[in-house]
Amino acid sequence: MKDIPLYSSFKIIKPIDKGFSSDKKYFIETINGKKFLLRIADSSEYTLKKVEFETMKRLYEKGVPMPKPVDFGSCENGRCVYALIDWIEGIEVEDYLSTLTEKEQYLLGVEAGAILKKIHEDSYKENSTDWSERYFSIIKPRIDAYKSEGEPFEGANHILDYLEANKYLLDSRPQCQHHGDYHIGNIILSKESKLFIIDWQTIDFMNYGDPWYEFNRINTEFTAFASGQISGYFEGEVPIEFWKLFAYYLAANAITSIVWAKYYSPESLEEILKKNRDVLVWFENMKNPIPSWYKR
Repeated sequence: MKDIPLYSSFKIIKPIDKGFSSDKKYFIETINGKKFLLRIADSSEYTLKKVEFETMKRLYEKGVPMPKPVDFGSCENGRCVYALIDWIEGIEVEDYLSTLTEKEQYLLGVEAGAILKKIHEDSYKENSTDWSERYFSIIKPRIDAYKSEGEPFEGANHILDYLEANKYLLDSRPQCQHHGDYHIGNIILSKESKLFIIDWQTIDFMNYGDPWYEFNRINTEFTAFASGQISGYFEGEVPIEFWKLFAYYLAANAITSIVWAKYYSPESLEEILKKNRDVLVWFENMKNPIPSWYKR
């Protein structure tokens, strides 16, 4: 860390343990009172981390509300790679929503949806591989794994039948830059009551794919916020094509999580099974793609 160019100005270096990333994270305050987030990863991730940093720079310059990327490079005599990013003072929306009325939650969701739309609209590009091919190369083996060794639950056949009958929905979908993990834990409400999007690390599909796939991490604990996020994204009437794909991605994500939980996180298995049962309730056994909790 000592060979990071700004290191001599660091006054406070405090480790951050929150989150699931393998990066080492630190809160930094300089002698001039400036605050940063420092992320350090192994040098084997240099190319990936450089792409992440360049993506952040591009979107920041296009006006997406997010921490400013400050510096990037190698450290620890080339053994590590670092990224220095502005620190955003505020509270995670996840910890704030319970203090709001449903109307206030909805309006904050509308703002979050508009930001997500801006991320997607500013970064469309062509990809030689069809989204359907990319998606099913990952998801089909997981669906097959559930069929062979997943925990059974009432209504599983409705989800599996819906996924099989509606695969065509993914054909020729547009693809764009994703945030990668767009949920209320990665949205900060600043002291000025402005939303900022944080944690721009690559999660899946290299943060590039069908823009509507990114809704698979929507939080349904606060349904007013979730409803606002969808409405804010579409700025009006939500197309039925979205709802069909939304139901598809949520259902696929839920049922393919069961085998993972069974082997790698057995303590969360019941929670994952509950999510699958919730999906069946929301979508009326997959007969209605508009979830029961959605509010205009």
